[in-house]
Amino acid sequence: ASGLVAGLVAITPASGFVSPGAAIIIGLLAGIICYMAVLLKSKLGYDDALDAFGVHGVGGFLGALLTGLFCSTVFNPAGANGGLSQLGKQAVAACSSALYAALGTIVVILIVDKLVGFRVDHTTEVEGIDTIIHGEQGWMLEQVPAMDMPGSPLPPSIAKTAPARALTSSH
Repeated sequence: ASGLVAGLVAITPASGFVSPGAAIIIGLLAGIICYMAVLLKSKLGYDDALDAFGVHGVGGFLGALLTGLFCSTVFNPAGANGGLSQLGKQAVAACSSALYAALGTIVVILIVDKLVGFRVDHTTEVEGIDTIIHGEQGWMLEQVPAMDMPGSPLPPSIAKTAPARALTSSH
């Protein structure tokens, strides 16, 4: 699914500026390149459970660059024609945006760290923030009631008090 999302992320900057064929090329390249970027996560050791950087960061950057290569005034007369010159302009814009986002993130991290701390201690992280800080358990899967009424989508405690029509489905 990440490859599909990567293709959509990469085509977003280019939509309205490139041909359908170029859109397919951009999507395919994004799927491959973003997959490789996600694999780098374990090698570089950064924490990104949702692969946001590998899919959205890399995919968006790639899409911005490839827009410069494939854009055409045939598809958007207000745009530009693609090529190496436009690719260079897109690279300057994409790199400037990445730098701005990185610096803004660093500033926010420093402020949060000074105000409340950016990370919890190791014990709290291992034991779980829900339990240690909030005093409750976030995932209590062992306490999920069994569905012991045949055909009932409701837990037994609710199914016993639910109207009969709620237990049957016409869909």
